[in-house]
Amino acid sequence: MADYLIAPDPSRAGLTRPVQGRDEHGRLVDLSVVEERPLTIYLNRQEIVTAMTIGDYPEYLALGFLRNQGMLLPDDVVTRVDFDEELETVVVRTAVETSHEEKLQKKTRTSGCAVGTVFGDMMEGLENVQLPATPVKTSWLYALAHKINRTPSLYLEAGAIHGTVLCHHDRPLVYMEDVGRHNAVDKIAGWMLSEGVSASDKILYTTGRMTSEMVIKTAMMGIPVLASRSGFTAWGVEIAQQVGLTLIGRMKGQRFTCLSGDERLERDIDPKTVPQEEKKHRRKGEG
Repeated sequence: MADYLIAPDPSRAGLTRPVQGRDEHGRLVDLSVVEERPLTIYLNRQEIVTAMTIGDYPEYLALGFLRNQGMLLPDDVVTRVDFDEELETVVVRTAVETSHEEKLQKKTRTSGCAVGTVFGDMMEGLENVQLPATPVKTSWLYALAHKINRTPSLYLEAGAIHGTVLCHHDRPLVYMEDVGRHNAVDKIAGWMLSEGVSASDKILYTTGRMTSEMVIKTAMMGIPVLASRSGFTAWGVEIAQQVGLTLIGRMKGQRFTCLSGDERLERDIDPKTVPQEEKKHRRKGEG
């Protein structure tokens, strides 16, 4: 845990709720379930979207969502971010007023959970994206998977949640979770924007599948490497190859599959020397 700048806190009040149920034998079981709550995001005076979220880091979520949807441009100066817990709203204020009526009418639904929208302008913007050819050592990938899989998380506490981790070489930096995988990515994007963090030497690790939405968000953030324990979609692979994104999936134990950017991988460790993945810990309430 010492490596992380931000890590999940399963004990944080308000993120989970204790419930009782009965298992297949009719026995009483106690477990935790993840909370969901709405968060309405405003850009200046304009309501943009209402997202379902677990409720942590609302300011980062709002900033990252607006940046990843192309509503906050690099030249825009954010003057304030105001979160009202009672009203469940975040207002992002910029130095110059903005209007996105046209963009709000031009949506393409994606396979993400909760909000799950990517605007047409983002798709068009990909034509101008070419990511840096950042080299990646396979020893970093194995080390990251080992550390991340052993980090206490809401997933291990309650399940029903996605995780995304911003990494540098073999060090995980920021680990965000949410009910929608895109929410977790947006939180990281918001943190990077707030802290002025460079993306060109980073790796983004996700626990979920690598869909077109995940690939687009990663590319628009300027991160050159996306890795996951899960699999790919065809459109996600096609976009990754188009923008020069290194795409690595099915990372389990000694194995992984690279479908884009293999020429940027430095295989500096024999997979046979990597310990086999241990059986995952059971979540609370499982027999």
